[in-house]
Amino acid sequence: MLNISNYYEQLVIDRLWKLAEEAVEPFSQAFQEDVACLALNKLSPCYVRNSIDKSINIGEKQYQEMVEAVDLAITQGIETVQRRTHGDRE
Repeated sequence: MLNISNYYEQLVIDRLWKLAEEAVEPFSQAFQEDVACLALNKLSPCYVRNSIDKSINIGEKQYQEMVEAVDLAITQGIETVQRRTHGDRE
């Protein structure tokens, strides 16, 4: 198996974790997973062999653009999930 990952995955997970910590009502795991999937589907993949190498090799401007893209994708994902009825989901 190849040792590669989508750099955006960690950015999305980190941002969702921070939002969940700050939320008045806790986010369920299903909610976070749904939002993460929707957000990642909106972002162009950025595959890396090592996320540390990626962090070192991008400039501050590019990193900020990536973070802003993640924030927008997560916001849109949250709005989409909140509009849906979850029924039996927790």
